Amino acid sequence: MDRLQRRVSNWPLRTRSLELGRRTLVMGVINITPDSFSDGGLFLDPAAAVAQALRHLDEGADLIDLGAESTRPGSRAGGVSDAAGSPAVSGEEEQARLLPVIEKVIAARPDAILSVDTYKASTARAGLNAGAEIVNDVSGFNWDSEMASVCAEFRAGAVLMHTRGRPEEWRAQPQLPADELLATVRLGLESSLAAAARAGISKEAIVLDPGYGFGKRFDENYALLSRQSELLSLGLPLLAGVSRKSFLGHTLSPLHGGVQAPVAEREIAGIAALVGAILNGASIVRVHSVRPAIEAALIADAILAAS
Repeated sequence: MDRLQRRVSNWPLRTRSLELGRRTLVMGVINITPDSFSDGGLFLDPAAAVAQALRHLDEGADLIDLGAESTRPGSRAGGVSDAAGSPAVSGEEEQARLLPVIEKVIAARPDAILSVDTYKASTARAGLNAGAEIVNDVSGFNWDSEMASVCAEFRAGAVLMHTRGRPEEWRAQPQLPADELLATVRLGLESSLAAAARAGISKEAIVLDPGYGFGKRFDENYALLSRQSELLSLGLPLLAGVSRKSFLGHTLSPLHGGVQAPVAEREIAGIAALVGAILNGASIVRVHSVRPAIEAALIADAILAAS
């Protein structure tokens, strides 16, 4: 079977649009959290987060994705409360971390395209009001029933990710054969698209994310990556976030005494996976280190152009 290729399309956002598919766009990640797996709280301070966002933009990032609650494996994200009934991170706390960063980045770079990484409708609304253009919902409209209507109201761009279960459940997920895994991801994304359609969101406003690491066991991510292009049959652009993911560290374990490679030792592996994602149809890649990703994307795009 011929591999499906990404297509050139126009992604309408809240106040502007982006061309997708002609070249790979690079989305720089900023975690305004104390406990993210990738950076351990380096950017919890607003000034540090703003400085990192501006650094990403100076290095050539096309978009910046700002998140203020960790969805690392084992976390209580996704509406899971503790014994006292308190959520992992309340909407108020999430917004207190997020909004000053949005406001200061927009003040410094009015043309910056910002994405809010949240599954909470209240935070999405606040972020869009502050100047963000995109909502990146790791739950694909599944964890907050109001999220789709907020995106529709603002005519925001939406990234809908497939997540298999909630973070506290991921380590206990059974391993799936490749065909079953791909079918599970496809069905989940189709369900998210149906929710978007019910809310009145135009299909053109949506980008799909297979959700690497989000409820996929280690080697399942490679099965998904190798067949990612099949998801292009859903008719929408794809975003891939493979940067620093634990499945990379697991694969590198023979080089680290049989234990998972630490986050700081996964950058080159992440670039290899990123190139695989682009060659398998990703129009956007979500990364923690922007300049190496841009260089790798240029090479991958040149391969695609020659094929």
